[in-house]
Amino acid sequence: QVHLVESGGGLVQAGGSLRLSCAGSSRTFSFSTYAVGWFRQAPGKERECVASISGNADNTKYADSVKGRFTISRDNVKNTVYLQMSSLKPEDTAIYYCAAEFDGGGYSRLPDEYDYWGQGTQVTVSS
Repeated sequence: QVHLVESGGGLVQAGGSLRLSCAGSSRTFSFSTYAVGWFRQAPGKERECVASISGNADNTKYADSVKGRFTISRDNVKNTVYLQMSSLKPEDTAIYYCAAEFDGGGYSRLPDEYDYWGQGTQVTVSS
């Protein structure tokens, strides 16, 4: 089992930046065993995957809506995955969740493909 805790959300003006962190802990397997995805969910909308990364960080994927603006990375020594968000837009406003997939390759885009979830962190971008 993996316990995930997100942090770094907040209120930012359009054009600004935020860095989200997802700290993971597992008693059974190394954190590098898990692929991690960052999802977001805005009111009335489905949860969507904005970025994902494989366990050893050799594969990353992005939603078209965030390509060139968001960067996912991880530090397996610190058991942490990051989402650097730049050039933020009001439509990026959502609750952001990180999720872990055991032995995943970083390709999974659907919520059901992930095994563990954090509690979420709110990101609000004002215009």
